[in-house]
Amino acid sequence: MSVTLIANPKGGCGKSTLATNLAAWHAWQGDEVALADLDRQQSSRRWLEHRSLNFPAIERWDIDPDDPRETHCAKAVIDSPAGLHGKRLDAAIKLADRVLVPVQPSSFDMWASEAFFARLSEEKAVRKGRLPVAVVGMRVNARTVAARELARFLERFDLPVLTCLRETQLYVQTLPRGLGIFDLPAPKIERDLAEWQPIFTWLK
Repeated sequence: MSVTLIANPKGGCGKSTLATNLAAWHAWQGDEVALADLDRQQSSRRWLEHRSLNFPAIERWDIDPDDPRETHCAKAVIDSPAGLHGKRLDAAIKLADRVLVPVQPSSFDMWASEAFFARLSEEKAVRKGRLPVAVVGMRVNARTVAARELARFLERFDLPVLTCLRETQLYVQTLPRGLGIFDLPAPKIERDLAEWQPIFTWLK
């Protein structure tokens, strides 16, 4: 089983958007994929409950970080809560084969994420290269000053910024139906596919 942890202790940074769409992409690749939601709000779980049987299946993975049990699926995505720290963060990291950190290019988000990036940099598995960590800019125009400031900020922690995902209503419109953008016709998401491609490459 290959597990991708979506984590950032800052609330509202796009964790659930990234997690649900990544799970949908795995499903369209023909992978058996499970989606876990560690957040009390259970946003990703509710999204999954709305998913139609007409689209590739995504299984629900009910896990307790304090007592983890593996799923039989080859791929898994974990959506983590805001404020993740301490023993619960340690437990979530132990479940993961890689960590994706969504960040919005605002000073508030960068300030709130700073301690988390420092914590990840101290993780032995990260230092040894056994646990890859990368950042995804959320709701970003890659050509803006804000995007460049985000890249400069992350250089302090030696974390790669894989890509920047634009702000588009496609994410908002698909969410209530339990869908991701990859459930839409390819011509409609051509630009978004290009933005996601570095994530796909990194995962492989």
